[in-house]
Amino acid sequence: MFTDEYFMKIALQEAEAALDEDEVPVGCVIVANNRIIAKSHNLTETMNDVTAHAEMQAITSAANFLGGKYLQNCTMYVTLEPCIMCCGALNWSQISKVVIGARDKQRGFIKHHLSLHPKTELVTGVLENECSAMVSDFFRARR
Repeated sequence: MFTDEYFMKIALQEAEAALDEDEVPVGCVIVANNRIIAKSHNLTETMNDVTAHAEMQAITSAANFLGGKYLQNCTMYVTLEPCIMCCGALNWSQISKVVIGARDKQRGFIKHHLSLHPKTELVTGVLENECSAMVSDFFRARR
């Protein structure tokens, strides 16, 4: 029941919440022991803060929930590949696993040949079509 697809669907719901707030539709959840400990979506426009990416909000929320800065034994599900800033934060958090829906071929960390913490497992392409379509549709509507 608690598969990568299950949790990515919840991240997609968060992306929809971002879309409702006229934010770039990126959603994120962090899971520990099959329990969601943090959910977030982009808030850069709402907070007028370029660092208010879904991943940054989720990392902070999860760390507060756990009472510590490290997210070992946690998994992040994010609808769009993290940027360089978020990659750095994920590296420092020592998160155990990151599951990405759609790749971000322009701003994603993979293109820049960066990596996560050496112990972090990376999975890409989970519900890729749904995640990619949401972002593509958002930017297509803006042009």
